Amino acid sequence: MTIADTATPPTAAAGKTSGGGGLGRYILVRFLLIIPTVFILVTLVFFLMRVVGDPISASVGGRLTPDQLNARLAEAGYDRPVLVQYFEYIGQIFTGDFGRTLTDNREISEILVTYGTGTLELVLYSLVVALVVGIPLGRFAAYRRDQIPDALLRIFAILCYATPVFFAALLLKLVFSVWLGWFPLGGRASTSTQLVLDRISGSTGINIIDALRTGRWDLISDVLAHAVLPAVALGLLTAGVFLRLVRTNLIGTLSMDYVDAARSRGVREGRLLRKHAYKPALIPIITVMGMQIALMLGGAILTETAFGWRGLGFQLAQYLGARDFVAVQGIVALLAVIVALTNFAVDVLAALIDPRVRY
Repeated sequence: MTIADTATPPTAAAGKTSGGGGLGRYILVRFLLIIPTVFILVTLVFFLMRVVGDPISASVGGRLTPDQLNARLAEAGYDRPVLVQYFEYIGQIFTGDFGRTLTDNREISEILVTYGTGTLELVLYSLVVALVVGIPLGRFAAYRRDQIPDALLRIFAILCYATPVFFAALLLKLVFSVWLGWFPLGGRASTSTQLVLDRISGSTGINIIDALRTGRWDLISDVLAHAVLPAVALGLLTAGVFLRLVRTNLIGTLSMDYVDAARSRGVREGRLLRKHAYKPALIPIITVMGMQIALMLGGAILTETAFGWRGLGFQLAQYLGARDFVAVQGIVALLAVIVALTNFAVDVLAALIDPRVRY
């Protein structure tokens, strides 16, 4: 196959770019897909929560008399048919009203603002770990294909994405906190540091940003020390996926015709890897990043619980323990919206980098 064989005819290219181009249509379609995605997820969560009964009976039913319970059910509208409750809930979702918790009577949107920054910070740390570990090791494994380092790195990748995140968290705590004492056992920061950060005017809720604003190295180092183990526990899960993707795509790219042509001209293998094969191999990383972020949000529930990291996942576990199903379905609905928007942003970024994904 030659470059001429794979080139797009001028007329076809002109047809694709006419009428506003494929990028505009691609972005519009991807944006419209957010609505059914969120709708399906919210619907599943709503009916799964109703399988165990109404949320008020599940959370506080044992502490109320039958008359009090019936009054609470009527006040909240849970004595009506399930389909009526469902359509009313869907209407509230599309107006931005995710409801109030039963245990502490808080707006779900307020919980997102208060604790969402903690989960965002953890996911960003974990993504950095995944990229820093997965991409260079994947590149090295491709360069040493079918050699001992490649085999060891493939085993490492399998262990990364096959090990349950809660087990990795417990193992990291045991080794690096209990035995070696290098890192704190849990939390987002020490109590004294958190008190200082909470008092900062215009606090962002993201500890590392607030610590950098103070310019105090003791606060910055304390925040980073608390973040290392949670970020590694959650980040290695995705690092294994990135390692395998980069390795596989680099090996595939190195066997392409244009790389063989460059090799026949005497271009060194290291230069082929850096200049010709590396960037194309990163495109699949971008396309799957949205899915991996969604998996990180799921893993954040276990990671935050294991390390006492007060984020959305930690709060979700607390509400599950209290059987506050209104809070659970509200938080999950918000997470569904976040995941859908993240996937949309990643799809647009992939389309801008690689025009082939638009068609």
